[in-house]
Amino acid sequence: MRIALVASFALALANGPIGTLLLMRRESLSGNVLSHAVMPGAALGFLYAGYSLAALSFGGLLTGLFVAGLAALKTRARPRHQDVSLIAFYLVSLSFGILIVAARGSQADLMHVLFGTVLAIDVNALLLIASITSITLLVIAALYRPLAVESFDPAFLRAVGGGGGVFRAIFITLVVLNLVASFQAFGTLLAIGPMLLPAAAARCWTQKVWPMITLATAIGMAAALAGLLISYYANLPSGPAIVIGAGLIYGISLLAAGRTRFEPRIFEEQR
Repeated sequence: MRIALVASFALALANGPIGTLLLMRRESLSGNVLSHAVMPGAALGFLYAGYSLAALSFGGLLTGLFVAGLAALKTRARPRHQDVSLIAFYLVSLSFGILIVAARGSQADLMHVLFGTVLAIDVNALLLIASITSITLLVIAALYRPLAVESFDPAFLRAVGGGGGVFRAIFITLVVLNLVASFQAFGTLLAIGPMLLPAAAARCWTQKVWPMITLATAIGMAAALAGLLISYYANLPSGPAIVIGAGLIYGISLLAAGRTRFEPRIFEEQR
């Protein structure tokens, strides 16, 4: 329980800024597709080495980046069909991963890959999560301004010679890295939940980016603590309990704040 709590807090630290930037880009569907794009690689790693942390993580990272690249090329070629392309990648990735796991593993193995097991995180997995969180926070701190501007006005960043494509690639890499980290705890089906739900709840309370990131991180930590306590005392699965906790906070935030639209105020913050 202690390791699970520390791991969930570490994930919340990275998911706060990543989830906020995803919402600013209006790419929640893309994040969902990438979460499932991790599965074929993780399944291949499982097929090759069983529950090897290195194999699962490396395989998930490779296929996640590969699908992200394919989706970007497809969207650039036919932007009007972006939603259809993303849904196609989502379905194919999920189905392919399930077939690979089912070919060798048992029903329990499939459930583990799909939904994860927060309480099964060991010290090695915790170190991996902590390392990815540290890398994410350092990169966002160093590149916050171009990442934020590129998220809502990529044309402006290109106009001033900011290399928008480079920063987009960096951000997508960070998203895939954090989905790989979340995969250890929540599986491929739930990994996107702790990333998007706290950010969506924070968006109901503020329109400023840094307060939103801070609030999303705090909500993610609160959901993790509440979910683990509920799962312990009610004998329920920990991962789904954490996601449901974040979902309840989001629902309460919607009812209390009474607003769903979001327009970032980056320039007002920089003044």
